[in-house]
Amino acid sequence: MAFESLSERLNKAFKNISGQGKLTEKNMTDMLKEVRMSLLEADVNYDVVKSFVENVKEKALGQEVLDSLNPSQMVVKIVHDELQSLLGEEDARIHFKKQGMTTVMMVGLQGTGKTTASAKIANYAKNKLARRVLLVACDVVRPAAIEQLQTLGKSIDVEVFTCGPETSAVETAKQALSYAKDRQKDLVIFDTAGRLHIDEALMQELQQMKELVVPDEILLTVDAMTGQDIVTVAKEFNEQLSITGLVVTKMDGDARGGGLLSVRSITNVPVLFVSNGEKVDDLEEFHPDRMADRILGMGDIVSLVEQAQDKLDMDVQKKTAERMKQGVFTFNDLLAQLGQVSKMGSMQKMMNMIPGINKVAKNLDDEKMNSQMKKSEAIILSMTEYERENPSCLKASRKNRIAKGAGVKVMDVNRLINQLDQMQMMTKLMSGKTKMPDMSALQNMQRGGGMPGMSKHAGSKKQKSKKKKKKKTAQNRPLDIWDEGVDTETQVAELHRKGLSIMEIANKLGIGVGEAKVMIDQINEVKITENSDETGRQ
Repeated sequence: MAFESLSERLNKAFKNISGQGKLTEKNMTDMLKEVRMSLLEADVNYDVVKSFVENVKEKALGQEVLDSLNPSQMVVKIVHDELQSLLGEEDARIHFKKQGMTTVMMVGLQGTGKTTASAKIANYAKNKLARRVLLVACDVVRPAAIEQLQTLGKSIDVEVFTCGPETSAVETAKQALSYAKDRQKDLVIFDTAGRLHIDEALMQELQQMKELVVPDEILLTVDAMTGQDIVTVAKEFNEQLSITGLVVTKMDGDARGGGLLSVRSITNVPVLFVSNGEKVDDLEEFHPDRMADRILGMGDIVSLVEQAQDKLDMDVQKKTAERMKQGVFTFNDLLAQLGQVSKMGSMQKMMNMIPGINKVAKNLDDEKMNSQMKKSEAIILSMTEYERENPSCLKASRKNRIAKGAGVKVMDVNRLINQLDQMQMMTKLMSGKTKMPDMSALQNMQRGGGMPGMSKHAGSKKQKSKKKKKKKTAQNRPLDIWDEGVDTETQVAELHRKGLSIMEIANKLGIGVGEAKVMIDQINEVKITENSDETGRQ
C-alpha cells in the first residue's frame, strides 16, 4: 500500500522523542533527521522536504510546545498539520454549473488508467451526485480504447458516445456536445488520447479539443507508481492546458507516495480523487486531512464508514441486527455477513483505516483470508436450508455429505460449526437471552475464536514461524510425540486418548480451546463412522 514504508519510518522517528520528558534542540534535530530521510526515501521532492523540515523545526521549538505537558504529541500534531498543508488545506471537488451542462476533459499519459478513471468518475457522479452522465470516447489512437470505455460504461449503466476510430477526436467531441444537449445531460466526460510521453502532436490535439469544448474541469490522471515523475508530468500538462485537478491512480499498489506529497506544493494543482483498486467503485474523494492521518498511522475511520454506507446492503444489515436482538444467528446470517465483507474489498485495506488495528494490518494475507472465506461460503452453500437455520441437526452423516459437497474435510465443517456456536453465544449474551458466563469461560472462548469462517491464525503471514517458535519454546512437554515432525492433531488425539480434558489439552499444547474442541470432534466423528461401517459389515 502507498505510504506504508513512510508511515513506519515516521512512527519510528516519533518514538525517539516520546520517551523524552522534555524537548531539546538536540533530540528535535535527531528526530527531524529521521523525518527528512523518511520523506526522501518516499521519493518526495528535495526542495519540498527541505521546506517541510524547516517549518516543523521552527514550530516545534516554539515556547508553547516546549512548555506543554506532552511535547511529543504536540510535535506529531505539527507534522500532521504540515503534511495536510502539503496535500492541500481543504477538499477540492468538481465545480458543477448551477444550470446547464458541465464538461470535464480527462487527460494524461498512456498507461496511467485514464479511461478507467473516466468511468469511475462517471459512476461516482451518477450514484452519489445523481448526475445524468455521458461518457465520450475521444481516444481514437490507442487500439481498443473505445471498446474498453463502452464495456466500462455498460457495467455502470452510463451511455458512451462514439463516432468510431475513423472519426477524429475533435469531430467526435463536437458531435458529442450536440448529442448531450439534445438529451439534457448535465455532465459530459471526454476520455482523450494519451501518449507514452508528452509530445507536440498530443498537445496540439488536446489544445484543439480544449478550444472546442471549453471544459469546466481539466483533470490530469497520474500514476502513483511513477514517484516524482508525477510532478514533472503535472507541470508540463499544467503549462500547456492549465489543468484544474489531479486523479491519482494505483494507490493500492506498492507506491512510495512521494509524488503525491510533492505535486500540490509545486504545481498548486489540487488532488480531487484517488483510485485504490481495479473495480469501478474503487474511487475515493481526496481529503488532505484524512490522508495525513493515514500517513501517520492514525487510520481513517470516517472514510471506512462512508465506504460501508456506499457498498453494504443496509437492508441485510438491518435484518441481521433484528435477528441478533432476538438472540438468533444462523448459517444464513453468517453467509449474508460473509457476502457483505466481500463487498468491502481488501480486508487489509479496511484494517489500515482502523486506528490501533492498522498497525497489524501488514501481517494479514488477503489471499489466504479470501480463500478461507470462500471455503466457508462453500460449506454453508452445501447445506440444505433446514440445516442452515438449524445447525444443531448437523450430525456425522450430514457433516460428511456437506464436506464432500464443498470439497473440504469434515474437520473444516466442524471448525465452522464451532465458530458459529461461539457467535451464537455472544449473540445471546448481547440480547440478554442467556446469563453472562464467568471470565475464564470468556477467555477460553476468545482463545479458540477468530473471524467467521477462519481458523485462529487464518490470514497471518507469520503463522508458520509462530507455530514453530511455540514448539521450540514449549515447556513441560508431556509426550514423546512432541517432536518437530509430529502435527498438532496427532498430539491432540494422543492426549484425548489418555483422558485429558479439552482445557488441559489446549493448555499443554498452547492452542485455543475452540481449536482443540474442533480436533476432538473430528476424532469422534471418525470413530462413529468407523463403528457404523463395522456394524454394517457384520
